[in-house]
Amino acid sequence: MHTPHKRTARRNTSSIRIAVIAAGLALTVIPVAAYAGSTHLATDQRAAVAPRAAAATGLDDPAKKEIAMQLVSSAENSSLNWKAQYKYIEDIDDGRGYTAGIIGFCSGTGDMLDLVELYTQRKPGNVLAKYLPALRKVNGTDSHSGLDPNFKKDWATAASDSAFKQAQNDERDRVYFNPAVRQGKADGIGTLGQFAYYDATVMHGDGGESTSFSSIRKRALTKAKPPAQGGSEVTYLNAFLDARVWAMQQEEAHSDTSRVDTAQRVFLKKGNLNLNPPLDWKVYGDSYHIG
Repeated sequence: MHTPHKRTARRNTSSIRIAVIAAGLALTVIPVAAYAGSTHLATDQRAAVAPRAAAATGLDDPAKKEIAMQLVSSAENSSLNWKAQYKYIEDIDDGRGYTAGIIGFCSGTGDMLDLVELYTQRKPGNVLAKYLPALRKVNGTDSHSGLDPNFKKDWATAASDSAFKQAQNDERDRVYFNPAVRQGKADGIGTLGQFAYYDATVMHGDGGESTSFSSIRKRALTKAKPPAQGGSEVTYLNAFLDARVWAMQQEEAHSDTSRVDTAQRVFLKKGNLNLNPPLDWKVYGDSYHIG
């Protein structure tokens, strides 16, 4: 198993996107002006949400997981529409080769290789299978050797295949989502804290570097105890976010810390430890809303 080291988001501040999720279901994107004054769910919608909220166990609750996917996408893709990102691929010049898919799988960090291997195991002869030798060779570098000129086109073709979409979902969960949620629950932190863990793992990976997720967590533990060790959840999460910001500042590509400062820290200051909507935040100056 590889231990990917993640990259920064690609930034797009050309527009403000406002989105509303009704009862944790369909996503609707609407203009800012249209949203004004529509801050309350209908009574029957509230009633529908209440049982789900009561049953929520953490970020792995389906409604909360959907929120997590949109929060990450706002930072990684400047959009809440994370399902539109299966076909995304580009080299963002961060030294990690091609960055692609719903979570930013990178040709230079090993997680893209793992993904294509899984896809090929499930569907031999797929359009990306022929690139496996090249992906093995470029792993750990920013090289496109053996991938150009058609890799981007073939990636987009694969993204129309439901098997490839499922492989992306499964690798996201195996490498990033599930480990972060497990560690969060072990530390006794709630949905917001589990999301903070997940977002850190997405960006930094969980290898042995001083800026990896595990190193960020260790740094936080020197400042505060998590609830599982008798500490205050708010105090610990502040320490974790402080450590996360420090890690981001160690690399120029990650130096914009707004995904913490004007997003996660906003929820924490409001005491929204369960990550309950409505949620309002900013990333790179763009404003987002989940209601």
